[in-house]
Amino acid sequence: MAITMEEAKKLKPGAMLNHSQARRNADGTSARFKVTSVKTWKRNPDRIEIRVKHGLYEHYVWTEATFDHADVTLDKSMEVAA
Repeated sequence: MAITMEEAKKLKPGAMLNHSQARRNADGTSARFKVTSVKTWKRNPDRIEIRVKHGLYEHYVWTEATFDHADVTLDKSMEVAA
């Protein structure tokens, strides 16, 4: 089940996300990404930037277009305690 925009805005740094269209891990599972920051705008509530990292050196910025065109899910087994 893909993550919605409302759920994306509530993400906290440290949460783990799975991206279905990213390259696969060696065991065939989808790649995991760690949320480093979530940025939203007051003037444009539909705009969001989520900065994620994969491994040690790969950093990405996901926007609302990422959630519209890809199956991004929250990894419940790695969910950060509030």
